[in-house]
Parts: sequence; structure tokens; C-alpha cells
Amino acid sequence: MAPQMRRRIIMIALIAFILGVLVIPSFFSNKNVKTITYSTLIRDARQGSVISSSINNSNGVITGQLSNGTNYTTNGPIPALSAEVSTLRTNNVNVTFANPSSLAGTLLPYLIWILIFGAFMFYVSRQARGQMNGMMSVGRSKAKQFNEDHPKTTFADVAGYLGVKSEISEVVEFLKSPLRYKTIGANIPKGILLVGPPGTGKTMLARAVAGEAGVPFFSVSGSDFMEMFVGVGASRVRDLFATARKQSPAIVFVDELDSIGRKRGAGLGGGHDEREQTLNQMLSEMDGFEPTEGIVVIAATNRPDVLDPALLRPGRFDRQIVVPLPDLEERLPILEVHAKGKPLDASVDMMIVARGTPGMSGADLANLVNEAALHAVRRNSTTIGMEDFESSRDRVLMGQERDTMVLQDAERERIAFHESGHAVLAYVLDKTDPLHKITIIPRGMALGVTMTLPEEDRHIMARQHLEDSLCMRMGGRVAELLVYGDLSTGAADDLQRNTELARRMVREWGMSKEIGPMAWGSNNQVFLGEDLMHTRDYSDHTSKVIDDEIERILREQESRAIEVLTLHRRGLESLTRALLERETIEGAEAARLIDEAHGEPVHPEGTKTVKSLSQIGKTAPSKEAVIAAPAAASPSTNPAPAPNWQPPKLPAV
Repeated sequence: MAPQMRRRIIMIALIAFILGVLVIPSFFSNKNVKTITYSTLIRDARQGSVISSSINNSNGVITGQLSNGTNYTTNGPIPALSAEVSTLRTNNVNVTFANPSSLAGTLLPYLIWILIFGAFMFYVSRQARGQMNGMMSVGRSKAKQFNEDHPKTTFADVAGYLGVKSEISEVVEFLKSPLRYKTIGANIPKGILLVGPPGTGKTMLARAVAGEAGVPFFSVSGSDFMEMFVGVGASRVRDLFATARKQSPAIVFVDELDSIGRKRGAGLGGGHDEREQTLNQMLSEMDGFEPTEGIVVIAATNRPDVLDPALLRPGRFDRQIVVPLPDLEERLPILEVHAKGKPLDASVDMMIVARGTPGMSGADLANLVNEAALHAVRRNSTTIGMEDFESSRDRVLMGQERDTMVLQDAERERIAFHESGHAVLAYVLDKTDPLHKITIIPRGMALGVTMTLPEEDRHIMARQHLEDSLCMRMGGRVAELLVYGDLSTGAADDLQRNTELARRMVREWGMSKEIGPMAWGSNNQVFLGEDLMHTRDYSDHTSKVIDDEIERILREQESRAIEVLTLHRRGLESLTRALLERETIEGAEAARLIDEAHGEPVHPEGTKTVKSLSQIGKTAPSKEAVIAAPAAASPSTNPAPAPNWQPPKLPAV
């Protein structure tokens, strides 16, 4: 329980206790008490109906008990008359006199109420003082300071990224032993910017620096500088660097730098809003009029394109270290780190898992291992096997299965043809990513999924690969045209992705003969202010040429998809029948069905598919095993059209 809440409860309990002490006895004291007049008391005493009387000479109150057991009270003269007291004693009434109250006894009830009121006012003043202290300390930095013992993360806990760790560790060594570098005239970098996609471990590298550094380490998030009060962000920046100077040499880590480091003057607020003043103060502290010695600023961001140029110049962030997605040699140690302490089956080979997860970040790999463990629990296994990693990879890449969704038979058949169209083109075309799995079970937001997966890391894409990708995405739409002669809404996402890819091919990558070696930037600006002030940097004629080229590329790939699917119509139908029967088909099985329907291997050099994790690394099957009796393939009910078949006209929009 928080101390403030504890004090509040104690104060309420104390007030309730005092009120109880003052109020509760009055209820019991007045129980069965009868109020009578003074003359009635004298008359009852002469009749022998009064047993006792207690006379208080200070206030004239007379209390006692009647012969019937009733307690009474009345007000008499002050002081009591001696004749009437004699009358009471003559009639056998036990008469006693109460001592007059002292001054302390008289003032005690008032003192108690004064104390209660004083305690209440003291509590209110403390609350107000706390709020005032909070307002006065709003400009203080919220940075957390770490020492060598906390956190425990070191560079040994960060798998891979040897180049990144060597550059960061060099800064740590400079702070630990600066004389080694100063003797040769080397200056310490003032700032290091970690740049990379989300989930690549930039913050973990900073935690490792905190664990390795033998100097004070201050950690703060970019959003901690922002408050509703004007000038708070700049004040916190000043306080952060002032604290770091007192403990120099020191390291300051700023996470999510883009939250305060965005370009100045890009929004509607002009150049005097709170965020820009915070950035101005940080620029001044890092390399302003007063030089800062012995302080290294390490920042992390996944949006370097929105940072202010003044922040990135040498003298502020001298080094920009790219933390990319891990390659094969880095994914293996990352998987081993996350799998440490988990009961793995003897059949699990982490190298095979690493080879089957290209393009995954460190966070994706951690999620992959965790999902595999959850899948092992669901199947009541005490160890994690390869099938758990296979299911985990499908869940991460394709989404969770929606078993509760019920599709009509007509919808299910159309989805099967749609996904089979994608799968046939993904297998037949040369430069597409290898086919991994096809399913018509709804996953995530999709009703069906055709999954391709590169078997190796790719850092650049050739034009033929892009064109084959466009053609493959046209497969679902073209398959519906071939089979049903009309279209559905199932290709909406495919068309959107294809249009965006074709637009980038024409406008940014110079892959159009009509446009040539020119690049026209995207209109998608980061800031509202730039978007409002943006003017198109090409003419209307060029805009029309760009639109025509985008349309030409998409229509060419649609015609190409029609030709390929027309040639492999039997494979399309064979794969659709298998999908309707089994709902999910592996890439190798889909390749076998397409080859059998074609009558010979589509790829004589070998099957172009991604194997499951349990099959990666095994000997590839021979051609005879892949094509088992091609002449015995069952004839299709719809024979393949001639190569010069013309597609049906699209319905008018």
C-alpha cells in the first residue's frame, strides 16, 4: 500500500475513534432516563417514590433513581435549597452532591474538537504542500540512474551483432580508460545513434552498455521530456545534463529519440512549440556554446528519416550505427539465447529453425520460441519439438487460425481456386519466393493464405523478381476469371499491394522505359505541415505517363498470369481439389500435384518449394519420387484452353 494512502486511512480511523468516544457514551447514558420537573421530584420524594438524588451545584442538574427503577433527571435551583434537601433526606432519599467541574474538565470537549480541526488542517496543508512540490519539481529530469550491478544485462547476453557491439564497447572503454585514446589524440564521440527496424534489440544493447559500463548510466525515454506545461521539456534536458556533468564521465541513453527530435518548422505550430524548444535545448547541451566533456549520449530510433538535420551532424551524433535484421549466422545464437532453460526435444536443431526464419527480427524470434512452448503445452508434451516450431512459425507469419468461422461451400470453393492460383504461379515462376504452404482455413484477417518464404537473406530485389511477385499476386484474381468468368472482392488486398509496388517501380526505382532514369518521390509526407505545403514536382503530362506505365505493368502481369494459369489449368484444378479435401497443403505436396498434372517436372533442376522445418536439411527427393507415374494423372473435367485463349471481358465498373 502506498504511504500516502496509508496516512489517509490512519487519519480517517483516528477521527472516527475520537468521534466514537465523544458521541457513543451519550447514547448509552440517556437510555431509560425520564425528564421530570423539580416540583414533581419534591412531590414524589414526600410520597416515598424517590430512592436517590445526585445534586450538581455547578449547573443545578439533579439525577437519580425512582422506586420503580426508572432513572430521572431535572433542573433545580443554584445552589440547592437547604429546606428541600432536608425534605429529601427526611423521606429516606439518598442525597449526594457532585463536585463542581474543574476548568480543564469544562474545556476538555472543546479541546478535543480543536485538536480534530487542527489535525484536519495539517493534513490538508501537507497535501497542498505535496502538490506544490510536485509543481515545482516538474522541470526535473525523470532519468533513471544505473550502476554496475543493475541491470545485469551484458554484451554476452546480446547474441550476434559483433560489429555493433564492438563500436559501442569502444565508447565504454574510452570512458573507463580515456588516457589510452587521448595520448594518440583521439576524441571521444559525443553521440551514438542506434538505427534499425523495430525489434532488433536497440534498447537491449543500451541495457548491455549499462551493465558493462563502469561509469554512471542515465536512461530516459524521449516522451519523458514532454508535459503540458511550456518549458518543462527544456528544463528537464538542462537538469539531465547538469546531473550527468556532476558525475562525469557518464553515459546518457535516450530511447525513442524521434519523439522529440523531429524536424523543426515542419508542423502547423511554427517554431515555438514545446517540442521544438526541447529539441533546441538538447542541441545546445550536446554541442553548444559551453562544451560538454565526458558525457556520451546514446540514442535509439527506428525513424531516422524524420530527425532534424542539426541533430545528426558530427559533433552531436558522430556515429550512426545500423542495427539491421539478423542474418542466418546471427539468428542462430539469438534463438539459442531465447531457448536457454527450455526443455527441447532431442530432434530439435536450432540451425534448421534459423534457416527457416529469414527476415525475422530478434523480437520475432523470441516470440517464435515462446509460441512453440505454448504449442507444446497445448498438445500435452513435456518437451518442445520441431512440430511446435513449425506451428509457431505459421502462427507468427500467417496469423492464428479462426476455427469458429463457417464458410459456405460456394465461398470455400472460390477461396480454394483463388489460393491455388497464387500457389501455381508461386511454384511455376522462376524468381518468386519458394512456396511454403497453402491453406483455406481463415487465418488472421484473411480467408485463405498462400505463404511463400525466402530460403536465404535477400538485400536487393531485381526487376524480374518484382515482376514475378506482381504476377503471383494476380494469380487469385485470374484463377477466378478462368473458372467463374467473373470477379469477387477476394483480390482487394492483392490489387492494393500490386498497385503500390508498380508505382514504386515507376516513380522511385526507374524501372519504366517511358519514365527512364528519374525518380519522383512519394507524396506521403510525415508531417501535416509539409503535406499542406507540398507541391508536385512534375508536370501533368509526366503524371499521366506515370499512371499509364503503372497500368501497363499491371496489365502485362495480369496477361502473363492468364497465360501461365491457362497452361497449368490441370494443376490449378488438382490443387483446388486437394485443398477442398485437406484444407492445408505443404509446399512440397503442392509441387508434386502441379508436376503430376503437368505431366513432367515444371523445374527439372529440382522442386522450387520451402520445406517444413522437419524436412530442411534432409536429402531432396529424386525426380522419380516427385513425379510418380505422370501418365496416370487423372484427366481434368475442364481441359486446358489453347495458349491463344483470350480472357473474358471484365464487368463494367
